[in-house]
Amino acid sequence: MKTENQTFGTEFILLGFFQYGQMNTVLFVTIVGLFSVTLMGNIILIHLIRLDTPLHTPMYFLLSQLSFIDMMYISTTVPKMAANFLSNNSKTIAFFGCEIQTFLFLTLGGSEALLGFMSYDRHVAICHPSHYPVLMSKTICLSMVTCAWASSSINALIHTLYVFQLPFCTSRIINHFFCEVPSLMPLVCQDTSQYEYTVLFSGLVILLLPFMAVLASYAQVLIVVYQMSSGKGQTKAISTCSSHLIVASLFYGTTLSTYTPHSLHYPEEDKVVAVFYSIITPLLNPFIYSLRNKEVMGAMRRVLG
Repeated sequence: MKTENQTFGTEFILLGFFQYGQMNTVLFVTIVGLFSVTLMGNIILIHLIRLDTPLHTPMYFLLSQLSFIDMMYISTTVPKMAANFLSNNSKTIAFFGCEIQTFLFLTLGGSEALLGFMSYDRHVAICHPSHYPVLMSKTICLSMVTCAWASSSINALIHTLYVFQLPFCTSRIINHFFCEVPSLMPLVCQDTSQYEYTVLFSGLVILLLPFMAVLASYAQVLIVVYQMSSGKGQTKAISTCSSHLIVASLFYGTTLSTYTPHSLHYPEEDKVVAVFYSIITPLLNPFIYSLRNKEVMGAMRRVLG
């Protein structure tokens, strides 16, 4: 098959969800609404943590980092997708723009490993409270954040550089609403099966390990909580842990399913699944970690008062 000259002037075409005007208008309103709520929720949470001194703790520092990641995460894909919903012309994205979007999306997605560190923080606070100042010191907390950003950035850079030097076919149509590695694989004019297993392996390392840490940490937390005599404390801990586990499972489960070899799933399924890890989880995180948290709500009352 012929390949086209891959210069920064080359453009890809994003098919998006649907190709019908009325449906796209409905989707535009819905997506913009979700995007606005997500941005506001995360911005408010970051400012509360910054302004309220009692929230200057390791847990809330990690939470502010997660909120920043979620804001950037949804901003990487949604503005372009929303603009394409109303576009009557070809929904193009420049070669270089697609490359930047892929790199940012991989970096921010990998940085969600902070969910694992946040569960470890709760594990130490509940299971080993006397050792908390040592096990969650400022140095260790900063090391966690640095590790999450550095590992995800290196992983994203390697995959982005490799994918965008591959020979793309004359078809430039990406059957997705943004650029990511799995959606680009069908456009490559050579066998990518070996590379796709490499993508799966790196996904297991970057995504599955933090998820296992979340499961292990909360399992030990629940064991300790069940030994408490207070039924109210048990109910509260179970409610909190279950909501955190649901959001973490939603993010890691849907992401891992997408980054399996593309022969195992269909593009239409990928687009629906991608909505969950690219839009829904950034929307849920600030509400799960704030509205159900008395310390955050108390900080909001103090700041507003």
